Amino acid sequence: MTKSTSIRWKLPVTVFVTTILLVMFLIPTLIVIAFQNDNRDEQASTEQVATQSEPVEKQDLNSPIDVQVLRTAEDEVENVPLEEYVVHVVASEMPADFELEALKAQALAARTYIVRYLMQGSDENLPEGADVTDTVNHQVYKSNEELRQIWGSDYHWKIDKITNAVASTQGQIITYKQEPITPAFFSTSNGYTENSEDYWANELPYLRTVESPWDKQISPKFADQKTFPLHEVEEKLDIDITQQVQNFQIDRTESDRVATVSIGDQQFTGREVREALGLQSNDFTITMKNNHLVFTTKGYGHGVGMSQYGANGMAKEGKSYQEIVKHYYKGTNVTAIEQTASKLLAQEE
Repeated sequence: MTKSTSIRWKLPVTVFVTTILLVMFLIPTLIVIAFQNDNRDEQASTEQVATQSEPVEKQDLNSPIDVQVLRTAEDEVENVPLEEYVVHVVASEMPADFELEALKAQALAARTYIVRYLMQGSDENLPEGADVTDTVNHQVYKSNEELRQIWGSDYHWKIDKITNAVASTQGQIITYKQEPITPAFFSTSNGYTENSEDYWANELPYLRTVESPWDKQISPKFADQKTFPLHEVEEKLDIDITQQVQNFQIDRTESDRVATVSIGDQQFTGREVREALGLQSNDFTITMKNNHLVFTTKGYGHGVGMSQYGANGMAKEGKSYQEIVKHYYKGTNVTAIEQTASKLLAQEE
């Protein structure tokens, strides 16, 4: 065998042996690295699941006064600490998946309403010992059992979120010239809120028309349309309408809602038409089509005070609950109960 032949034979053998040795050392290392990476991925996944399922720690509530709530279904009066009452009103009046700052603004409105109501007293024919009912006549109030039925498996995170919103604002109310306001609120505006005197009788300086552009962007209740046969409108409004009626004389308020409308030979307020026909809003147009009247509305609710979807839109833009309430209730302040309701607090001592 020549020298060159020997070299050619040894080279493949050397390469083969080197490859075997590398494989022997590298495979265990690669296995360990892969195992460590799998471990890290599994750990990260576990931590993520734990974070998502970790319950929000509820904050403590301290109530200086109690509210006597008439549970209308049971015809019984329930004693409820103030802040617990506010939790259940907010849970009943605003979606829990709204932004936290919007829920805080709603908590202020709910607390302000009941404090003002208790300060003024009531002349309503309520059972002895009752301050308010659990209905829209005052503020809707649902118990834990009722909320569990409505929310199901979402109950815990929803009630914890709302409780934290209430706890973050506890003891605070909305005032105008050191007095609790009438904190009117509603679901969805038509782009503006309504002056109080344009829907109700009283002109209140803090319930002025303001812009609320967020509603159109995010509220599923912004637009609606209802069609009525002529005879139904005649019956509900107690009027006679000829099929030849095509034009309806409408005068509008500053917020573009209907102030008055002439239908047939009679005139109505926008509120009267809305309530008689069950329309979402008193911002509407009317058209005649095939012996039917078509009412197209913008917004949902009376339009006075704080728009709930508007508040949520402001919160989505990073506005605080103080900024929200001061936008919708002009010239107001956020004040501690102790500064304005000292007589009410003294009655509880």
